[in-house]
Amino acid sequence: MTIRKSVMRGLGPALAAGLGLMTGALATLAAQRHEFDSLRMRLESLEQVALTQRHTNLAHQQRLHWELLSKAIDSPDLAEVLDIFEVPASPQKRKQYLFANALYTNALFYYRIGNLSREEFFGHLRGHLQNPVFREYWYATRGQRATIPDDSDEAELGHMIDDLLRQLEDADIDEWWVVGDPPGSDE
Repeated sequence: MTIRKSVMRGLGPALAAGLGLMTGALATLAAQRHEFDSLRMRLESLEQVALTQRHTNLAHQQRLHWELLSKAIDSPDLAEVLDIFEVPASPQKRKQYLFANALYTNALFYYRIGNLSREEFFGHLRGHLQNPVFREYWYATRGQRATIPDDSDEAELGHMIDDLLRQLEDADIDEWWVVGDPPGSDE
């Protein structure tokens, strides 16, 4: 019994020290957790600000693009500057192509800011491709699209529309709205 009391007296200070150490470690972990949560919330907030700024920048760019296209549509002299189509275009055809470009870039912008899903973008362009002038525009700008880096979303969307146009031209049905496989339909 004396040995047991002696061992217990010796363990008392060690046990107290161990408990103190454990309490300190837990307090440190709790403080680090709080700091981590604060940093995570701050990072999420900064990411949201960056996304909002990206959308704002895209909106400004879209507005500038439309202003430039509008000037070119209104002025044949200015439209000549934008005549970089694969086939020479008459002033009337150039205006139509510039407007088709405005329609396409508007859909692209809506996709980029999240107002259109990839599937909705596909359906939207499938409708535009029913117009022969839009199809001509798409073919006339093939060279311009070839300069877009292949790993960009715009290049991927362009390839998707190229495939859709081929499928529409090969289709032997009048129901154009069912032609083509929307993105993600093969998954």
